[in-house]
Amino acid sequence: MTDLRRTDLDIATEDGVADAYLVHPSDGAPRPGVLLYQDAYGLRPHLKKMADRLAAAGYTVLVPNVTYRIGRAPVVELPDFKDPSADPTIWEKLGPIVSALNPEMIERDSAAYLRWMADSPLVADGPVGVTGYCMGARLALWTAAAHPDRVAAAAGFHGAALATDDPASPHLGAPRIKAELYLGHADNDPSLPPEQIERFEKALTDAGVRHTCEVYPGARHGYTQEDTTAYDEEASERHWTALLGLLERTF
Repeated sequence: MTDLRRTDLDIATEDGVADAYLVHPSDGAPRPGVLLYQDAYGLRPHLKKMADRLAAAGYTVLVPNVTYRIGRAPVVELPDFKDPSADPTIWEKLGPIVSALNPEMIERDSAAYLRWMADSPLVADGPVGVTGYCMGARLALWTAAAHPDRVAAAAGFHGAALATDDPASPHLGAPRIKAELYLGHADNDPSLPPEQIERFEKALTDAGVRHTCEVYPGARHGYTQEDTTAYDEEASERHWTALLGLLERTF
């Protein structure tokens, strides 16, 4: 097992200070950098566990609290095991926080995260990878579009609202993306219906973006998140295979 070093740190952005989690192999050697974007539940022990697994595969992983404008993580106090069907107030609290983020904010914030990674001796020179979950899939796509020369690979899992009529819809950024993409969609996901999947993939194809889009049969929205009722071990392991494969091809 790879020994890891874990650090909580602060990153200055144009709009304030983002608290973040950093994990990397403990030998301190520069490793390819990966920016990991949270789901709606935020920076918490489970997300850190996911970052640790990625770091153990040979990466320096940065996990920012993207909702830092509201406060440091945890922005909202949530139960250790999350079941929105049993507690509807969870989404009453999280909904406004999630919807407040827009591409302009993420472009500014991601510039700060990528600058920090470029300056860090723990991150190898060159472009980085990005992965995101739920709303984090949108953030990963916005980041890849905003910084095409810095992002070589971007992945998104059980992403929501990827190809809507909103002027900020992530699929509209496809012509600016140079990264290779991998998207693992949840099956029968109300937040990403089949017509959006089709529109999203068409946008990538028309823009000449290297990509793989797959629907995970039977997997619910949130299937990678072990601390929720949506967790699906088989789908989650499939996601790890796909994500690590993408990064290995890139770096």
